[in-house]
This record gives sequence, C-alpha cells and structure tokens, in this order.
Amino acid sequence: MTKHPGGPTPVTQTLLTYLVRIRAFRPNARRYMLYMVFFGIGIGVFRLLYNFYVLSLGYDEALLGNLITTNNTAALLAAIPMGYLADRLGRKGALMAASFSFAAGVVLMVVFPGIAVFFIMNALLGLAQSLSSVTQSPFLMENSGEEERTYLFSLGFGLQMTAMFVGNWLGGYLPTWLGLWQDVDATSSTAYGLALGAIALLMMVGLAPLSRIRPDTSMPAGESSNFLPLSYLRTHFRTFSRLVLPLLATSFGAGLFIPFMNVFFRQVHGQSDQAIGAVFAWSSLAMAVGFLLAPAIADRMGKIQLVVWTQILSIPFLALLGFSPWYWVAALAYLLRMALMNMANPVYQTFVMEEVEPKARATAASLVSMAWSSGRAFSPTVSGYIQVQYGFGPVFVLVIVLYVIAVWLYWKFFWVREGVVEAVPAAMD
Repeated sequence: MTKHPGGPTPVTQTLLTYLVRIRAFRPNARRYMLYMVFFGIGIGVFRLLYNFYVLSLGYDEALLGNLITTNNTAALLAAIPMGYLADRLGRKGALMAASFSFAAGVVLMVVFPGIAVFFIMNALLGLAQSLSSVTQSPFLMENSGEEERTYLFSLGFGLQMTAMFVGNWLGGYLPTWLGLWQDVDATSSTAYGLALGAIALLMMVGLAPLSRIRPDTSMPAGESSNFLPLSYLRTHFRTFSRLVLPLLATSFGAGLFIPFMNVFFRQVHGQSDQAIGAVFAWSSLAMAVGFLLAPAIADRMGKIQLVVWTQILSIPFLALLGFSPWYWVAALAYLLRMALMNMANPVYQTFVMEEVEPKARATAASLVSMAWSSGRAFSPTVSGYIQVQYGFGPVFVLVIVLYVIAVWLYWKFFWVREGVVEAVPAAMD
C-alpha cells in the first residue's frame, strides 16, 4: 500500500469518509437500521427453510413455484394501491403494518399448513412486501442528506445482509435443535414449522425500534413524497420506463432461480440443510461486504458505471454456478455472483430516487417495486415446470440471456448518454 507523505492513505481516507457519513445519519435512520437487524435475521431463516417446509409436507416443486408466483403476483398487483396506502398510513405506519403482516402470515402457515392457507398467506406476504418496498426508499430519502444518502442506502442493505448471514446460519441449525426438543427428525415438517414460528416472533420484536420513529422536522418544505395520479405516469412514461425496464429484465431472470437455490444445492449437489445454510450465510455476508464497498466505488467511478460493471462481471460466475459439476466451485461462484450482482442495488435505488423530483419518489418507488415483482410473479411457475421436466440446465441458460439484456439496457439508457436522465418534474399543484 502506497503511503502519501503528510496525509492519509486512500484506504484511510475512505474509512474516515465512511465514519463521517455514518455520524451524519439522522435518528430515524438509525432506528430503521436497528429494525433491519431483527427483520434481516428473520428473512434469512425464512428464505432458507420455507421451501423445505413446503416440500416436507409432501408437495412438489411445481406447487412451490405456484406459491412463489402467488406471492410476487400479489406484490405486483398491489404496488399502485400500496403506494396510496403508504401515503395514508405514513412512513412509520406503513413499515409497521408491512412487518406485522409478514410475521403474521408466517405464523398462520405454520399453524394451518394447508394448500389454501399457503396460497392466501403467500398473497398476504406479497402485499406486505409491496407495502414495504414502496415505503423504504422514500423514507430513507426523507431521512437523509445528499452527502450521506448513498452511504445510508448501502449501509442499510449491508446491515440487512449481515443480519441475513446470521439468519442463514441459524436456519441451518434451528430445525435440528427444535427437532431434538420435540423428539422429531430435523427434516420433518414439525421441526421446520417450529423454526419458522420462532423467527416470526423475532420479527415482531423488530417492531419496537420502528415504533420510536418520529416525524423528521429537518426535511425542507415541499420535499415530502406523495403518490401521484396515474395521469402523471402517462405524461412521463418515457422517463419512468427507462428507469424500470432494466429491473424488469433482471427480475424475470432472478425469479427463475433465486427462489430455488436451496432446492438446487440439495437436489443437484446433495447437500444438507446445514451446508446449504452455511452457503446462504456466507453469500449474505459477501453481499454485505459488497454493499459497504459500493458507495466509495460509486463516488470514484459513477453510479451507473458501477451498476454496469458489477453486473457484467457477475455473469461468468452465474454460468459456473449453473453448470459446474463440483459443489465447491458452484458454492464459490454463488458467493461471488451474489456479491457482484447485488452490490449495485442500493446504488441504483439511490440513482432512481435522485433522478425524480421529491413529489415523484413514492411513484417511482412503486414502479420499481412493480418491475421487481413482475418477473418474479411469472418466472417461478415457469421455472418449476422446467425443473420438473428438464432440470436446472435450461433455467440457467434463460437467466444468463435475461441478465445480458438487463446490462445492455443500463448501458444504452444511461451510460451512453453520460449517465443522465431527465429529472421528472413535480406534479402541478
């Protein structure tokens, strides 16, 4: 490492900048990040064990794909209504309602494990996901200044991923511990159900820091974000479509394989719950590191340049993940792919929020949520069918094609035009 006479090294300067930005975080932002610790642990356990829970009850991957599709279809259809509801409830009320609904849905699926309940509760989880998605970005924008904003978005994502690291690790062992307690097998529906019930209670605890959020009086007048009329979307269709189309392509690709990765590692590579939990945990930690590095890199090379390069570099690792015959290669590729592909997410969300006027942020957040949910609403059903008929090979081919399209859209829309999109003007009062 090169020393700079009379001054700090680049690494030291970057760390000092990070500390300055973190110290600038407002109280509401700090409370939100504490909430994300509890919620992230719960999500880490849920994402690892839910598929196994459904399969342990005797259902197959086709039904699992339909449940995931139901979840994401509900999130897609609810994105616009949830934007209006978030305005009615306020940021704090919307976040609390979303968190409570998610935890309640998990509990009900454990207590009443039937197909009808699974479909209804997955729809409820989709509504909660949508309400949370359309609220989070405007909330962070309204509770941050320009200098620390990218750091807040990225650190929030990084903290959630670190919490998911803990959740993934914990999820690998919870069924064993709770199975011993109830004298049942670790891969039984009883053990999985108890583990899911336990993390739902943990999510309820996460409501405590949310309850302490207060109105932020430091936000300038006129900076509040409201959901704008649908006529406004038609007027600014070109701008909004450019912001969400790359996400739509990514969403279709992600929905084909991300919800099934635990099934992939078990069926293709014959791994145990503990081994899969460890891979999921390390992938969450890898994403957390990526999120933490992203703001400093974006400051140096630009937000869109970071998005394009990280997603290009992730594609070879995606191919290794899908087609390597060796588990250790697939696992390592999974970690690197998750870190690279996801580190740009908070940076791009910040970019979207900055490229629209304050009054249009809730609208933009809803459209981003719709784009992300659209692909995931349909892809899991397609993927489940392909898996049953042909295995995972064709799935990964489709994913690679869709990710290449997404990278090309980012490059064409933003990089070629010097990373500038026209700002969306505020609605006429």
